[in-house]
Amino acid sequence: MIGLIISLLVVGLIAGFIARAVVPGRQSLSIAMTILLGIIGSFVGGFLGFLLFQHDPTDGFFQPAGIIGSIIGAIVVLVIWVAVSGRRSAARR
Repeated sequence: MIGLIISLLVVGLIAGFIARAVVPGRQSLSIAMTILLGIIGSFVGGFLGFLLFQHDPTDGFFQPAGIIGSIIGAIVVLVIWVAVSGRRSAARR
């Protein structure tokens, strides 16, 4: 159980940092938020992988993905985050 948590944190950190490096613009996220971005991205990547490939229907759609799926999911989540936070800051002006 502790190994799963540690691997989830490490994969989340790696996927979050790579997503932040790929997506243009400034993202003011802390390290904890970067890890959370990667973890959420992992589940988004797992969901997208299930929708695209549907290997085994017993797996379910809410599952963690591998590192590539986590990075793709984190990029998707970060692009959505930047778009939503950009609109929010523009509305405040």
